[in-house]
Amino acid sequence: MFGVQPEPQPEPPAEANRLTRALAETPMAITDVDDPRPLGPDWVVLDTRMTGICGSDAKQVFMDTDGGDASDNSMTALISFPQVLGHEVVGAVAELGPAARGLEIGQRVVLNPWLSCGPRGIDPPCPACEAGDYNLCWHFTDGRLSPGIHTGNAKEATGGFAPRLPAHDSMLVPVPDAIPDDVAVMADPFSVSLHAVTRTPPPRGGRCVVYGAGALGTTTTAILRSLYPDVEVLTVARWPAQAELAASLGAKVVAPEPREELVEEIARWSGGVLRRAWAGLPMAHPGHVDVVYDTVGAPETLEVGVRVLAARGSLVQSGVCTPARFEWTPIYFKEIRLVGSNAFGIEEVEGRRQHGIRHYLDLVAEGRVDIAPMLTHRFPLERWRDAFSALADQGASGAIKVAFDFRT
Repeated sequence: MFGVQPEPQPEPPAEANRLTRALAETPMAITDVDDPRPLGPDWVVLDTRMTGICGSDAKQVFMDTDGGDASDNSMTALISFPQVLGHEVVGAVAELGPAARGLEIGQRVVLNPWLSCGPRGIDPPCPACEAGDYNLCWHFTDGRLSPGIHTGNAKEATGGFAPRLPAHDSMLVPVPDAIPDDVAVMADPFSVSLHAVTRTPPPRGGRCVVYGAGALGTTTTAILRSLYPDVEVLTVARWPAQAELAASLGAKVVAPEPREELVEEIARWSGGVLRRAWAGLPMAHPGHVDVVYDTVGAPETLEVGVRVLAARGSLVQSGVCTPARFEWTPIYFKEIRLVGSNAFGIEEVEGRRQHGIRHYLDLVAEGRVDIAPMLTHRFPLERWRDAFSALADQGASGAIKVAFDFRT
């Protein structure tokens, strides 16, 4: 549970990085709580099979604000404490509320975690939910639940860092028998990236940069190579395991540092012409990168993105870090579109509209997407500190996606 007094931990080694040091102090611990019950007549209870650690979970556990002040973060208006984290869940239906529909005891499902109008008992649904944009629901603080955007950050809608969790019947997508838990558990990050790519797609024969090669970067690369095979993709990968996987998916791979060399490498690859400022990074003008999908969202990555983009190109930000200064005049000069991309809902792929998670399961079943190697580490829940330690030092651990495994 997050938001409780942790057990005292040994002092980290002097050479430990800031994430490892933060892990020793994070306000999280394994605690005994009552078994969850359906939170309404149309809710169910799941037995957890696997739960992935999302980047947002990791940022929260590491209290990762890059040394900045995040006290004015707007999202704090939409959550409640204490929290049992975990929203990337594969589970089995264990208990049905009397009004729950479309599910059977023992059925394997993937969690669609959004605590939107339906789960909150709000009828009629808001315009966002009516359109399938559950991630933009107007009522994340209303109805029968405490404030919370998704499972794991509303205090009674406990998450998958536990053997059981509650879920509304509309939040569950059945998993085909042929798709194993280890693959199904990656439906959430895939759907986040699917939303980012399909809402701001690359042009035919275009060039895209994927900044970052963690779970979101890897799934973005996989989506681009599968759905847009005529598009050239360059992925910026920090760690060797990430770089190897991105290359296996068909991307050109480059390192993020030094940043000036990164800008130069992207310009060479795309055919951009570099212009040297009095100081700082060069700018490509004309640039020939059509879309940058920034899955990190740090000031340093955003600055690289706007400098390498083509005029009227798009920078899609799906990663989130603490704001800080960066030199952003290329945004106005090149008339760049800066697009926020938040999670997922009903998405359109190749003319078909359905939930992003269903698209993922269909693409896997059709053999068009294989991101199984992305799941690099599995831990039992009692070893949660080891799981987060693997993420704290990905260079040493080789971790890309880490999950808790409740099946044994």
